[in-house]
Amino acid sequence: MQFILKFINKLLKLWYTFNLNKLGLMFGTDKADGHFYLQHYQKHFRPYKFKNIKLLEIGVGGYEHHDYGGHSLRMWKSYFWHGKIHALDIYDKSALQENRIKIFKGSQVDLKFLDKTITEIGDLDIIIDDGSHINEHVITTFKHLFPKLKSGGIYVIEDTQTSYWKDKGGDSDNMNNPETMMSFFKSLTDGLNHKEYVKPGYEPTYFDENIIAIHFYHNLIFIYKGQNDEPSNLIVNNQRG
Repeated sequence: MQFILKFINKLLKLWYTFNLNKLGLMFGTDKADGHFYLQHYQKHFRPYKFKNIKLLEIGVGGYEHHDYGGHSLRMWKSYFWHGKIHALDIYDKSALQENRIKIFKGSQVDLKFLDKTITEIGDLDIIIDDGSHINEHVITTFKHLFPKLKSGGIYVIEDTQTSYWKDKGGDSDNMNNPETMMSFFKSLTDGLNHKEYVKPGYEPTYFDENIIAIHFYHNLIFIYKGQNDEPSNLIVNNQRG
């Protein structure tokens, strides 16, 4: 009986492999049940499906329970046929490791830990922040890890509703509060057009030069990394005429 159930499970994974939402429901991740993320993930991640990618997800789920969580990790493993799936969590989740899934224990704002983890993993194609959702943490982690993402990679921020929650460092009154994640990521959109600034002598930031697209959805952000060097058709060296 156990053999039959395992066989049926494998058939379902194969049947659903191109439908990320069904895979998410099958594995029980709240990315499918509770949120509406997977339709967007499928759109943005489709080009990576059969590539030998390295993915890092911040946050495993299950809180302090060492043998609970990892639902989305198993979903990613099933979706990315050749992908290596990595995760980090403040709790020990090593019991959830399996072939092609490795989990590190540590904080997303412990920069030395992050450096050590990235050194062990190697170049990353995808980073997903589904960690503490504390605004300060999200911004700090992004500033440190985005430069370590491969060119052509994608950095994802989940659950951006906490940008408006005071207990997470958010603000529902001042939408331009620079300490909130939404305000921070909105501020990066101008950098997409840094070649158009009329500011002689302007020195572009790292994010100006290395972000080529930002997609905002309900509670979800996708940031694309690449060389943002497309010239202006009218501005030369940040000067007109």
